[in-house]
Amino acid sequence: MSLRRQWRKFDRSAVGAAPERYGVYELGDEEGDSLGYGVGVLRDELKEELAYGEAAKVRWIAAESEDHAERLADEHF
Repeated sequence: MSLRRQWRKFDRSAVGAAPERYGVYELGDEEGDSLGYGVGVLRDELKEELAYGEAAKVRWIAAESEDHAERLADEHF
């Protein structure tokens, strides 16, 4: 499955728009095919993914806590 949110171009502005909160994120290629997902503090996780990954698109859902983010990941993936 997927997050069913609109994809954003994965660049520095997307990272800057990500909240400094726990959440679940999904990375995609140019065509919008999912490359994988992760859970953590969104801005921190996306900074690292942008620096070392090859994704072209990103989308996320912010959560209330780490446990909530894990539950969201279980629901969507």
